[in-house]
Order: sequence, then C-alpha cells, then structure tokens
Amino acid sequence: MSLEDRQIALKAALEVDPGVSTWSARAAYFYLVILCVFCCSGDNGFDGTVMSGINAMAQYQQYFHMAAVGKSTGIVFGIYTIGSLTGAIPASYIPDKFGRRASMFIGNMFIIVGAAVTANATTRSMFIGGRYLTALASTSAKSYLAEMAPPQSRGRYLGYLNSFFYVGQMTASGIMVASGRWQSNNAWRVPLYVQMGPAALNALFIFFCPESPRWLYANGKPKEARTLLAKLHSQTGDINSPLVNLEIGEIEESVILDGADKRFWDFRSLFWTRQDRHRTMLVIMIVNYSKGAFGQLSGNGLITYFLPVLLANAGITSQNKKLTLNFVNSVTSFMGALAGSTIVDRIGRRKLTLTATGTLVAILAIVSALLSNPTTSPGRSSAGIAFVYLFMVVFSFGWTPIQALYPAEILSYESRAKGLSFLLVVVQAVGCINTFALPVALKNIGWKVYLIFLLWDAFEFVTVYFTMVETRGVSLEQIDEVFNQLNPRKYSLKLAEISKLEKKTSLA
Repeated sequence: MSLEDRQIALKAALEVDPGVSTWSARAAYFYLVILCVFCCSGDNGFDGTVMSGINAMAQYQQYFHMAAVGKSTGIVFGIYTIGSLTGAIPASYIPDKFGRRASMFIGNMFIIVGAAVTANATTRSMFIGGRYLTALASTSAKSYLAEMAPPQSRGRYLGYLNSFFYVGQMTASGIMVASGRWQSNNAWRVPLYVQMGPAALNALFIFFCPESPRWLYANGKPKEARTLLAKLHSQTGDINSPLVNLEIGEIEESVILDGADKRFWDFRSLFWTRQDRHRTMLVIMIVNYSKGAFGQLSGNGLITYFLPVLLANAGITSQNKKLTLNFVNSVTSFMGALAGSTIVDRIGRRKLTLTATGTLVAILAIVSALLSNPTTSPGRSSAGIAFVYLFMVVFSFGWTPIQALYPAEILSYESRAKGLSFLLVVVQAVGCINTFALPVALKNIGWKVYLIFLLWDAFEFVTVYFTMVETRGVSLEQIDEVFNQLNPRKYSLKLAEISKLEKKTSLA
C-alpha cells in the first residue's frame, strides 16, 4: 500500500471512528498520563533556570567564591554537559530493554539524588558532583508520548510537552525572586530542594501509566498493544475498530522484532541506508532532547543560562530586579510555546520553523544594534532588553514545539531510543560552546556575542528551507515511507498540498 493509499485509509477510518471524545473519562485518563510525562520536561526547564538564577546571587557567589562569568562558572555549567554525555549510554539501552516507563523512573531518580546533593553542598566539589548526578538523567518522555498520542493530534501533545519546560522555568525563577531576598545560604539552597518536586511526581506515578503500545507490540504483547490503542484512540473502545486495525497493521509492518533495538551497542540503524542518514542528519541539525545543534546555537542557550549576566551588561545591576526579569522571561516564553504548540498541527512543521527562524535573525540584528553601547541612554538599554525577551517568545513559538516533536516523529521505531541517546551525545558536544565558551565570551567581547548567533541563525534558515521534511498529518509508520522517496522534502510538500486540497474539497 502506497503512502497516498494509507492517507486515504486513515481518513476513512477517522470518519468511522473519529477518536476518543475530548471530555470523556478515557480522555481524562489520557490527560493524567500526559501530565505525569510532562513532569520530565518541567525537570529540564527547572534545572537550566535555577542555575541561571543562583549564578546571579551574591549569597551563592560568596559561599563558593565564584563570579557570574569566567572559567569557574564555565566548569559548574559544563559538568552538566559531561554528565549528559555519560548518561547517553544507558539511555540507548534502558528504553528498549525495560520500557519507556522504566527509563523515565530511573532518570528522575538521578535528578532527585543529584538535586539533594547539590542543595546540601558544603564545598564546590560537592556542588559540582551533584550537578553531574543530575545530568545523568535521560528519560524517554518524547518517545513515549509520540508512541501514545493519536496521529491527528501528536504535534499538539508533543508541543505541549516541551512547553512544560517553561513551567519548570517559571517555578524556579518565581521561587528565586522570593528567596533571593534572604540573606542566608537558603537563598540558593531552597530552589535546589524544590527541583526534586517534578522528578518525584513522575517517579511516584509513572508505573500507574500504561506502557507504549509500540513497545508492547515489539516485545511480544500484541493483545495488550491492541487493547491500549482501543482505549486511548477509539471513540467506542472497540479493539476491532477500523482505526485500531489500521494502526496495528502499520505497527506490525514497521516494528523489527530482532533488529538493532535488541543490541544496545548497535547504532548501525542510524546510518545503514541513505534514508537513515538523512533522518539522523535532520535531527542532529534541528532538534533533540530539549535542544538540538541548531536549537542549541540559536541564541536561546545564551539567554536561558546567562540572562542575569546579559541584564548586567545592559546596565541592570540590582539582584532583585534581575531575578524578577528572569521570572518574566519564563512567563512570556511559556506563552509563546503554548501558542506554537496549538497551531503546529494546523500550519505544519516547516512553515512554523522557517517563520520563527527568519524572525529571530531580524531580532538579533536589532538587539546587536541596541546593546552595542547600552550606557548611552536608559531608553536604549530598555529597548534592547525588550527585544531579548521578544527573541525568547519567538524562539519558544517556533522551536519549542519542534524540539520535542520532530525527532520522535522522523526516527523509526527501532532507531528511536538509540537515535535520541546518540544525538544527545552530539548535541551535548555542541552544547560545550554554550557551557564552556559563553561565560568567557561574555566576559571578553560582551554584546558582540549576539552577532555570532545572528550569522548562525541566518545559516539555519537556509539549511532548514532546503532539507526539512514536512511530517504533519501522517502516522509514525507512514513517515518511514516519506523518507524512502528519492527527494523526501519535495514528496512531503506534495503530500501536504494534496491534504490541503482535500480539506478544501470536503469543506466546499
């Protein structure tokens, strides 16, 4: 059956069985499952922001004899990258061997232990050790949700997953606005204690959630997989629904029971064919975990980790004001992420990414001009900071939904867990630029750092335009067939145009 035939079959199946009603009890159950998984994304947002905030606190700097920028700060931030690289090995094995839920549980336990060590640190070495343990956490939340969500709403759910990054940010920055006023060391210890919260919620409830249907099928449990799909995707809960039959048929064709997913050391599925190499290249460039090679270097890492430093460079020196503005950045970014997640299934992945990236280039040009000499007037400094905030809103709007959605979509089942763990290695290696080089660059060249990111974002735009494949409206198994075409990008755009015309015809 060709991909066009599969699209027609999916449309026909949805007409007979449109899926679970939005306000039904089974939908409510699925929302609770999603909320549990969202805690993993909240963990990530909390971690980056809490380090950004306490790095600006005089209480923290005095206790560990640190500065806001410099080599020592680079080590504290960079140890997280080293821990993530170490954690990539078990992350390639545990999800396929023991299931997606086990991966989330183990990862969040590392966060709990690491946060406890960091919050109780009495020496810089102990603090760095806690940061390393926290970084070992690598969960399969994106794979799990991509394999659980129905194809017609997969983009929205995965976009919301990554949007919860900002819920973690808001929680961390909001707590630090209050704790930053304390004169004791609890000013920076309390936020680190609170970091254990999202991880503890996920670890406590994840085994009350069902396992991924694709993992169940690949591990010899087809009946359980069919029952779960009927419960979560079918309006009537019928295991013989045409929608369930279609999904099971596609899973049966695509899941390789004795493939590379059974050998944790075997990464050949990422490079074996031209199609595999194309997928791997796209994920390396565009998105992975919470940041991809492009997402990591777009400028968001600069703002997420060093916003208080940027504010100081712009002439804002009050610790309380910097922490408050850090909180405001989390709120505005969250709003942008929710908006992008809501429309990603409507306008498509390519259009959203290209629109956002082009806008980021223009914003960085304005920021570079305004902050090149912010001391000339308070108005110029304020305008520059306003555009820094706008940058994060636009980034969150265009890139946050894609970061969670795209890698889980374009990697095939047998490559998904290993692909995400391997790409984590690549991305964390790229992330060394942010964690090790940025503190030194900010200290030495100041506002000129914005120019570097401006040029990189312009390169991103061109690369995305010529390589990114559209994946809107097709199942995970159908995406495999898109990459089997001679020119996947052109073929995906053709399918998107056909789908658009069909919608117009049905509305006429």
